[in-house]
Amino acid sequence: MEVESTEIRSAIEELSMMQLLKVKVKPKETVDDDNTTKSFHIPTMPFLSISNFVFQVLDKIGPTMAVLRQDIYQNIQRLEKVHDSDPSLYSNMVEILKQDISEGKERKGPSCSKALLWLTRSLDFTLALLQLLAEDLEMNMEQAVQESYNNTLKPWHGWISSAAFKVALKLVPDSKGFITILMGKDKNNDDFKKELRTFISLLAPMLKEIHDVLDAYGLDRLKST
Repeated sequence: MEVESTEIRSAIEELSMMQLLKVKVKPKETVDDDNTTKSFHIPTMPFLSISNFVFQVLDKIGPTMAVLRQDIYQNIQRLEKVHDSDPSLYSNMVEILKQDISEGKERKGPSCSKALLWLTRSLDFTLALLQLLAEDLEMNMEQAVQESYNNTLKPWHGWISSAAFKVALKLVPDSKGFITILMGKDKNNDDFKKELRTFISLLAPMLKEIHDVLDAYGLDRLKST
């Protein structure tokens, strides 16, 4: 099954939509303990659409990403369920975080706060991987996946998850096969690199902002149990 380049374009469109929504919607200011004000707005459904794109990218890497893919799927479903319970209120992901915190469950069990955190980290991993491939489409795939994992997910994984990843790493496809699947038909390498770089340029600042939100609510340093 091939992933047409229009799928990456769809992700680019979702990221562009998120930017437009952030300009259009002026979030309420919140007062911190130090009396400074901050305003946060993470459009929920566009963010989940981007997370679905990541799910599809990881699916093409193969069995190596099976556990991560399952985790992403469950986290998307968890956040979608809350969003659908009140689409108006929860159109801003920050409101979901606030609800968790008000109930004191942001750090307990499979919370929505943790779902956002781990989806963001999965996006971090994907961004790191695509940045490496955008620089060199012929880079050794095992090396690219390992380097991306070390720089993003590994610091937050326990030894069991890290050990499982190390074993599964041997199952990654070669870079040529992965790029061919991801690039789709009727695309040359230069056009594909350009598309990747556009996606990266939009995703990176979005992730930084989400990390700022997570940090503001004391969630960005949580590790897996």
